[in-house]
Amino acid sequence: MAEPESTVINTNVKQKDPSTALVIAVTTRAIFNLEEEHKLYLEKGKEEYTRYQQANQDKPLPPGTAFAFIQAVQYVNKKILESNPAERDLFDILVLSNNSPESGVRIINSAKHYGLEISKFCFVSDEDSTQYLKSHGVKLFLSADRTDVCNALRRGVSAALVFQQEVQAPRTPLRVVFDGDAVLFSDETDQIFQEQGLEGAVRYEQAMEAIPIGEGPLKAFAMHLGKMRKKFGQEESPIRTYLVTARSGRDMGIRAIKTLREWGLPIDEAFFMDGAPKGPILAQIQPHIFFDDGLHNIQGAQNVGVPSAWVP
Repeated sequence: MAEPESTVINTNVKQKDPSTALVIAVTTRAIFNLEEEHKLYLEKGKEEYTRYQQANQDKPLPPGTAFAFIQAVQYVNKKILESNPAERDLFDILVLSNNSPESGVRIINSAKHYGLEISKFCFVSDEDSTQYLKSHGVKLFLSADRTDVCNALRRGVSAALVFQQEVQAPRTPLRVVFDGDAVLFSDETDQIFQEQGLEGAVRYEQAMEAIPIGEGPLKAFAMHLGKMRKKFGQEESPIRTYLVTARSGRDMGIRAIKTLREWGLPIDEAFFMDGAPKGPILAQIQPHIFFDDGLHNIQGAQNVGVPSAWVP
């Protein structure tokens, strides 16, 4: 499918090769805090919203939930290019927006103000802008709109819903935390748990111990991240990945570890929480982003100021 007509190429940024890059698409409300503007859009309509954005086009938008994640991703690119200037396996960031090009000037100016290396701004008026994700080679899509995220997942693109929150994420290195079941792995064990309870799930896991767990919605993104992670030794890597799962290590941890080994996916640290709250361990890790399918875990992460993304 052709690119949307209103794709703005950012000539200030070195363009990446989408066939080798890890392309991440973010919506404007994921990367910037546009809650007041969004409220205006819902209450007064598109024309009033566009007028407001044009009037304030030189006023930078405040950072949103995914902002620190994008900054950390830029740091990884810098480190990769320092070790190999010809490297093409880089992060590539594009903004996918339902703004019109007229109201999008503020978005572009805000990105420039913060020095964000965003290669393309796609202003799409279609109801379902996710139809353009595959044509851009997107491997991860972050949005503040649930319908967008569900559409992206249906199209086979790793995607998650970010909730607007105040975040004070650290700058470096890039730290990404994945939940296990229904995020990194499939939800097969979750389904057994729903039907047969914990004992049934433990029995199932023990019987299936030698067979890798199925792929979850964020596996493809995690694998590409892992590939980039392998370019560095453990000590000097600008990427750190974590598994924080409700599974118990004793009864259900072995299959998870064997699955990661089978996939060849390096994880720096794994925490098997046995159903305990994840907030305290996340506060310790201080990730730039935490992916989970449980809204109670997302809430726990938000309570300790951790940027979170829900995988519905």
